[in-house]
Amino acid sequence: MTTMWGRWLAASAVVMVGCLDFHAAALPGAPAGATFVEVEGVHVHYRDVGQGPTVVLIHGYSASIDLWRPVQDALARRHRVIALDLKGFGWTSRPAGDYSPKAQAALVWGVLDQLGVNDVALVGHSWGSSVALAMILDQPGRVRRLALYAAYVFEAQVPSFLRWARLGGVGEALFALYYRERIEDRVVLAYHDPRFVTQARVEHVEHELGRPGAVAAALAAARGQRFRGQEQRYGEVRQPTLLLWGDDDLVTPLRHGQELARILPDARLNVYPACGHIPMVEAFNPTTRDLAAFLATDTSTATETATETAAETETAAETAAETATETDDRKPEPSR
Repeated sequence: MTTMWGRWLAASAVVMVGCLDFHAAALPGAPAGATFVEVEGVHVHYRDVGQGPTVVLIHGYSASIDLWRPVQDALARRHRVIALDLKGFGWTSRPAGDYSPKAQAALVWGVLDQLGVNDVALVGHSWGSSVALAMILDQPGRVRRLALYAAYVFEAQVPSFLRWARLGGVGEALFALYYRERIEDRVVLAYHDPRFVTQARVEHVEHELGRPGAVAAALAAARGQRFRGQEQRYGEVRQPTLLLWGDDDLVTPLRHGQELARILPDARLNVYPACGHIPMVEAFNPTTRDLAAFLATDTSTATETATETAAETETAAETAAETATETDDRKPEPSR
């Protein structure tokens, strides 16, 4: 009886809300000067700045490369820094298909292959951390080191809303009815300090979620968040790893960072006070300084010191922070 009721509910939900549409073509209205590459039929938006050892920045669920711009500009003093919109987010297209971390990882490797990049340092945020881990598990010889902000990488972290969304019909109904609703309330959860919840940020989220195919892609990505098999392999990651976590993260609480630090063989956990789920925004200067120092091993010569690297990065971070304030570096949907 329960199974029959569930099937009836799912069928009714589809009838009520209709089907969610993907958008396989290039999105209309992309910013002037935006750069793209085609990988396996996906029109991928990316930003490539700086020179030196390559660093790749991977955003979280329902976010985009906009989140990384100040960090990217600060790191570009010593690195080639590539940020890209994952399939279904930002200005990248939203075709039907596999949106799991493994599939997104293959897409990122495809972009890097086309850009002529062999070895990288990976930096992921939230759900993007699961993509970074999938990349390193797939091609460990191409990854020098790994940095993860507020990582969302365990099956235990998946909230009940997204578990229900795995059900056919039910997920379509939930996302059609609620995914674009109460954006401000969801943004509030991402920050410790409510002053970061600006109207401009909320409006930016609303704008991004209104792009063609956004809801269908978000549902597909949510259904791909099945971490049980992948998390059993995290102990295989041998690269040096930096974990950056806010002490007041309501989305991915600190206990998950502590667990990940225990599992990864060569991991260090940095915790930032009075900080929520977006450390690169709310604790921009200290997190960017720590990230740059962690990456400096790839660029340092025998005569360089950690102090010089930190001082240079602090100047770059302050400049990037001022630019971010002027342009309001907006954090898209903060859920994961």
